Amino acid sequence: MTETTRPAVPPAAGGGTAPGEAPRGRLPLLDVLRGVAILGTLMTNVWIFAAPGAEWSVLTGGAALPPVFTDPSAAHLAETAFRLAADGKFLALLTLLFGVGLAIQFDAARRRGEPWPGRYPRRALFLFAEGLAHFVLVFAWDVLMGYAVVSLLVAWLLTRTAAARHRVGRWAGIAHLTLISLLTLALLTAPGATGGGPSERVIALYADGGYPEQIAFRLENALALRLEPVLSFGLLLFLFLLGVRLYRAGAFAPDAAGRLLRRRLMRWGLGTGIPLTLLTGPACEDLFFLGRYVAAPVVALGYLGLIGVLLDRRTGRAPGALAVSLSAVGRTALSCYVAQNVLCALACYGVGLGLATRLADHGPWWVMGLWAAVCALLVAGARLWLRYFRHGPLESAQRRVLRR
Repeated sequence: MTETTRPAVPPAAGGGTAPGEAPRGRLPLLDVLRGVAILGTLMTNVWIFAAPGAEWSVLTGGAALPPVFTDPSAAHLAETAFRLAADGKFLALLTLLFGVGLAIQFDAARRRGEPWPGRYPRRALFLFAEGLAHFVLVFAWDVLMGYAVVSLLVAWLLTRTAAARHRVGRWAGIAHLTLISLLTLALLTAPGATGGGPSERVIALYADGGYPEQIAFRLENALALRLEPVLSFGLLLFLFLLGVRLYRAGAFAPDAAGRLLRRRLMRWGLGTGIPLTLLTGPACEDLFFLGRYVAAPVVALGYLGLIGVLLDRRTGRAPGALAVSLSAVGRTALSCYVAQNVLCALACYGVGLGLATRLADHGPWWVMGLWAAVCALLVAGARLWLRYFRHGPLESAQRRVLRR
């Protein structure tokens, strides 16, 4: 894969834009992909909010897939398909797109003659602070803190040669695969290690406990709840650098070379990733790490290609309503990411509507309905906001703070 520099022109100053209009200089495909990634991560996270014990259930096996082989009911089949389509895939896509964003910022700084990383560490520090607040106040499985740490390393690597980045990416991938293989081997040789679900005390904390008690629980168990970005550090680094490489190769450009690359990503990613997902997903719970951290990133590349191919078919025509809606979410990605978790917490926990307890015996349908309802709210809110403002609320706050 040959790297070429594809500069992105910073958007002009001004107010909001029409819902179907991307600001000048933006790559429309990137906004749509970010919107898909944000709403797709919610397809995974919504089950965490709905599970008994909520955030803690991830560590105790309380959020496992239903026994679809022993009880292939319509509800179990629907839940399994819904969750397998999302688990880890959109998180990997979001991570890759973060690397793309870094490459765009680097190119813009170089074009303006500014030093790099220059002021970028301030941006990373702000992102870490946002993630910390999100973790403490809203959702334990925040991704922003991990992104902030990895982005500092990748920002420095952007000043190195392409060959140096490729070496780092290759070794990060090897280290990640080695770690995941060892963890999987440990699960296979010690069945039942994931536990039997959260304790009654933890279940009651989210079902009936107060908001201050939930914050205290996250702080008391911060080391365990912050384990994922540590375990997946190699994957995060690999995907960041892969995003840089794909961007430089023109994978998001609206030209013939970009369209060809997107078709290849679709065929390879889906053709390889879907069988891997089926082999590591519902068949054996002990293969969880392989499914989420190995198969899922491969599928994410297929999703990237598929979405790009679908948009390519509308070349020369006005974007459809779905693309416009996804683009609006993508342009307000940080705000929508935090908002979707706030909405789910208020809907599911006892401090809000308490739906996780009230609808516990109604199968998975209400959870999928909640996902659809939150998505609709995010799309409507993002499209309305962008009629009057250029950036999302959290994006605007970030820009104001970083200007100081």
